[in-house]
Amino acid sequence: MAISAICVISALLPSLVVGQSDPLYTQAWALPTLYNPAAVGSTDFLRIRGAARLQWAGIRNAPKSFTGAADIPFKLLGRRWGGGVNVTQEEIGLFSNTYVNGQISGRLKKLFGGELTIGVQVGYFGSSFRGSDVYIPDDDDYHDSNDPSIPNQDVGGGTIDFGAGLQYVHPKFHVGVSVLHPAAPKVKLNTKGTTSSNATSDHHEFETYVSRTLYLVAGSNISVKNTLIELQPDLIVASDLKTVSGVLSIKGWYNKMMFGGIAYRWDDAVSVNIGAEIKNFLLGYSYDIPTSRILKASSGSHEITVGYRMKLDFNGKNRNRHRSIRLM
Repeated sequence: MAISAICVISALLPSLVVGQSDPLYTQAWALPTLYNPAAVGSTDFLRIRGAARLQWAGIRNAPKSFTGAADIPFKLLGRRWGGGVNVTQEEIGLFSNTYVNGQISGRLKKLFGGELTIGVQVGYFGSSFRGSDVYIPDDDDYHDSNDPSIPNQDVGGGTIDFGAGLQYVHPKFHVGVSVLHPAAPKVKLNTKGTTSSNATSDHHEFETYVSRTLYLVAGSNISVKNTLIELQPDLIVASDLKTVSGVLSIKGWYNKMMFGGIAYRWDDAVSVNIGAEIKNFLLGYSYDIPTSRILKASSGSHEITVGYRMKLDFNGKNRNRHRSIRLM
């Protein structure tokens, strides 16, 4: 069977309900607000970040993810707040998913030399399926091209989504927990465009949903004495209470400008990361080498992260006490 057919059909369940999940970037440390709304406004900078991930190069219809995120701190009613937005577009086989979120955070209190922040987000989740591109070979013994549970035309829809999180930032480390899509919102996929006279999709209902996901994000700054090197271990763990995924990485910054490191994606790949941040511009690259049998069909995964930051003036008050290049 063609790989494209495998990717599509294996995703379709007999109940017509197909689950989706957030893309997990190897360089998740560069996109803190994507996984926890409490991270918005955590510095004195306007931050703009973007990332593109091309997974399993060489495999047709392999996942592709693109994310843009921005956040900014501000003062209101004498308190420090943060606001942000993020947009993610991903393609998985014949599925296309869109996530759009508006975020706000507020500092709760100072605690043990650090600060505790709470954040919430409200957004939109949309999904579509290119049923018109479904291809099932005639000699396929497992799938029927006339199966009513497989759309034969393009379908799509969207719904409201939300999430919440907490983050604690200390000069030497940070840790955050969040829950995204807590209601596991479902989307009814409606017919798009014209239909053929014998299209079964006209009489069949299709549905998808995005999984409720819990995130744990943690990291630390370790200065190497008498050098210009700073080590930063990072961890992100994601779980829908059925499965667990995550990325453990460590990178070394030289003179707060250039970095290199390695990472391990749980039960998926090992990665090499390099990049630099010069004059407020960030550029990072990650190459993942699969640790599973998919290595026989793919040369690996590629990921690029870009960013820009601009210092904001808070009149000498509330200046960023946590001079961590991780958060900056």
